[in-house]
Parts: sequence; structure tokens; C-alpha cells
Amino acid sequence: MNGLHILAEFHDCVGERRLLTDAAALAVLCRRACVDAGLEVVTAAFHQFPGAGATGALVLAESHLAIHTWPEMNAATFDLYVCNHSRDNRAAAEAAFAMLKREFQPQRVVRRDITRGEIQAAVPAPGP
Repeated sequence: MNGLHILAEFHDCVGERRLLTDAAALAVLCRRACVDAGLEVVTAAFHQFPGAGATGALVLAESHLAIHTWPEMNAATFDLYVCNHSRDNRAAAEAAFAMLKREFQPQRVVRRDITRGEIQAAVPAPGP
């Protein structure tokens, strides 16, 4: 279960506008970012809101990518979690993040990284 969970906000995006307004274009980019990074896409679901943004998710063999766009604010948020069961996937997560950032071209990024699965060994209770 060890892994990296990236929570990010892209503000004032100046990349290709359709990434904020077109669920199909968003799906292609997300799939490409994950596959090019070496992650395995298991399934995908994307939804277009009429006259607004889009939302979508990729289920990965390594975990997931979820993304939401707000074209009226030139913004997108996403949640990328990769677990490290059989190999360390942190570099793949960073590569996918870098591609998304390159394509959206945000002028401001808010990013929070969470290391997951750091389970400490149980400490025995003191005896009587």
C-alpha cells in the first residue's frame, strides 16, 4: 500500500483551451500522461458538463487519476495516487504530473504530496 498521493490545483491555465472544456480531449491527455509514464490504465470514465467543464477518472493498475476542470476559472484539479506494491511508482507519478502541467500550462500550481502506507510497527503494551 506504500505510495505517493499527489493532490494538485492548476490555476490560470493558458494551455490548449479544449483541455478545460472537452471531456474527450481531457481523456486522451490523461491516458497519454499515464501510459507514457509507464502506468497501466485499467478503465476510464469521463463526463462532459453541458456548457461547462469536465470530470474524469482513470483506474490504474497502480491506483487512480481523477481530474476536474473549471473553464470559467481557467483551472483544473486532480488527484493522482500510485501505490508501490511490486515496484516504486513515484517516478511514474512525477512524469504524469509533469506532462499534465506541461499541457495545461498553469501560471500557479498548488500541490500537496501525501506519502501513503507508512505503517509503524506495533509497540507492545506494557506488562502488568
